[in-house]
Amino acid sequence: MRFFTLSILFATSALAANAPFTLNQIMSAPFASSPVASPTGGKLAWLENEQGKRNIFVASAPDWTAHKITNFTQDDGQDIGEMAWAHDASYLVFVRGGDLENGGENPNPDFNATTPEQEIWFANADGSVLKKLTTGHAPAVSPAGGLIAFIRGGQIFTMQPTGEDVKNIVKQKGHQEDLRWSHDGKSLAFVSARQGHSFVGVYTLADKSLRYFDASTDYDVEPAWSGDDARLAYVRMPSSTPKIGPGPQREGEPWSIRVVDVKAGTAEQVFRAPTGTGSVFHAVDTSNQITWAAGDQLVFPWERTGWCHLYRMAASGSTPVELTPGEGEVEHVSSSTDGKTVYYSSNIGEIDARHLWSVNLEGNAAPKQLTSGERIDWSPSPLSDNAAVFFLSSSYHEKAHPMVRLSSGKVQSIADDLIPAEFPSAGLVKPQAVMITAADGMVVHGQLFLPPNANPGERHPALAFFHGGSRRQMLLGFHYMYYYSNAFAMNEFLASQGYVVLSVNYRSGIGYGMKFREALNYGAQGGSEYNDVIGAGLFLKNRADVDPTRIGLWGGSYGGYLTAMGLSRASDLFAAGVDFHGVHDWSSLQDTTGPPAGGDPKAKHEFEAALRLAFDSSPMSTVNDWKSPVLLIHGDDDRNVSFAQTEVLAEALRARHIIFEELIFPNEIHDFLRHQDWLTAYKATADFFARKLKETLVVK
Repeated sequence: MRFFTLSILFATSALAANAPFTLNQIMSAPFASSPVASPTGGKLAWLENEQGKRNIFVASAPDWTAHKITNFTQDDGQDIGEMAWAHDASYLVFVRGGDLENGGENPNPDFNATTPEQEIWFANADGSVLKKLTTGHAPAVSPAGGLIAFIRGGQIFTMQPTGEDVKNIVKQKGHQEDLRWSHDGKSLAFVSARQGHSFVGVYTLADKSLRYFDASTDYDVEPAWSGDDARLAYVRMPSSTPKIGPGPQREGEPWSIRVVDVKAGTAEQVFRAPTGTGSVFHAVDTSNQITWAAGDQLVFPWERTGWCHLYRMAASGSTPVELTPGEGEVEHVSSSTDGKTVYYSSNIGEIDARHLWSVNLEGNAAPKQLTSGERIDWSPSPLSDNAAVFFLSSSYHEKAHPMVRLSSGKVQSIADDLIPAEFPSAGLVKPQAVMITAADGMVVHGQLFLPPNANPGERHPALAFFHGGSRRQMLLGFHYMYYYSNAFAMNEFLASQGYVVLSVNYRSGIGYGMKFREALNYGAQGGSEYNDVIGAGLFLKNRADVDPTRIGLWGGSYGGYLTAMGLSRASDLFAAGVDFHGVHDWSSLQDTTGPPAGGDPKAKHEFEAALRLAFDSSPMSTVNDWKSPVLLIHGDDDRNVSFAQTEVLAEALRARHIIFEELIFPNEIHDFLRHQDWLTAYKATADFFARKLKETLVVK
């Protein structure tokens, strides 16, 4: 069955507390992202997505007034990212268009007659000049002379800031990535990604020479220059046989850090993770996983304690010292220009939040907490003169927006005038942190949204929400990722429409340590998260304010997988669901096309057993038990979850005469690029649940 009507009518007042509001209103506020501080000059740049219109803003001391330096006026699905400042902060370059998350063929969600190109653009810091330079991505501006290196077709090019003199300087096997200029601008380090391995290379401009260092069968990544450009540090991760679908990996062949003398070409291992916990490399959100800090120190993430924290050690090799102790994760990391201070976001001390911290690398200073309270704070970006730290922040009634913390400790917002008057800040409900007991006894975290102004004794329809990833954690406010900021807005809207909404941080998500993230038997190796789906359903069913016959569930991507798992195995508990681009058969997503070569009977048996387990861990294995209606939503240019996953499920549901509806977006990718497509999808979701669940409320 195809979805046709969107019959949602709401009151328009959104200013008073608990007043009704529309999806258009709650989705109206801009979403700030991608902060980057200039290397000199004390300027800040970031991206604002205003209802699909993406533009770059710049601010600086002392007034911190936001100035828009680009002027793109259409919700055309052309993303912006990969911003890079000139060394003197006079201009920046950025990428517009293309799939900035997954690469591949450029998406065309706005149905242009010809597919838009992925382009590198130039913008003066004062907004006086804006122009397209060339096609490509990943621009990196040299600290000397302004030469811009970039990637096109997996190879390395250079050009002048004017866009002239484009040259292909490196053309090699595989794909080249992670461009890192030396401090003197004379050499360019990069990673050459090959099939099953990767090398660290250096191209020298003066003699046009190319060298690879310390080549192996493993993955060498994340090159970082020493302050004098004499050495490179990089991470080495062992190569391994791809497994079938996601599943726990609590330990493995250990990763290491190696340092190469660039002139001599000799390399040595300065750190190797011990076996056991922390032997598998776990990255943080930063521009480089290794920071070559002041005092010839290396700072890097490590999961030695079961939490992802930062450590430091001498570049020549020494016992690593933990910098960020406590129960919680370090997530967004940056360092000061002088290399003496590291800034990071973490949920240490408040497990369902994010706040900012700093740690001085001189001596043995303890970490200093910079922000606190109900806000969610992330992406710290220190100014070049250390006079302030720029960051992004949100709360349950504020979407991601820019803020700055001055050296005095004063914190102030930037660009508040971008928030439209129609955004219903005062009408949003504050979610509650709750604990949910899964069907197998594991306890997981969640956020509970209650309908405003609910009457005593009133039973409401209810919805369980499952995020994607699964490496995500929903918080008690608008999320720091665009996709999940939209999902939080949708949960707020559903609560305003009379639903009790439970957002579930199920096992295999982040925020609660390695053992929770690498949950036993999760994903294609058993689907153990299904226990959390049932636990969420029973949590809602047993509440006095919930009608147990009207419980639904929804989610996207991995959350779509769990939505389908709930409907295919517990239609007696879940009366309806909305499945955004979910995975429905893990066995069809294996990374290899057959058993390992060589005809080893044991290897063949293990491969076939893994395929069977992957299928048994999927909704398709129990589709015969599916009874409840479902709305399937998917973009047919999805590069994360193949559109075929929804095609196969739709065919199976149709064959079994199970009620389903479809909302298909031609040319859209996984994280919808157009604001109007998010609105259409969410309005369809609300309409579907209204027709399937929202009958006259029953009073006890």
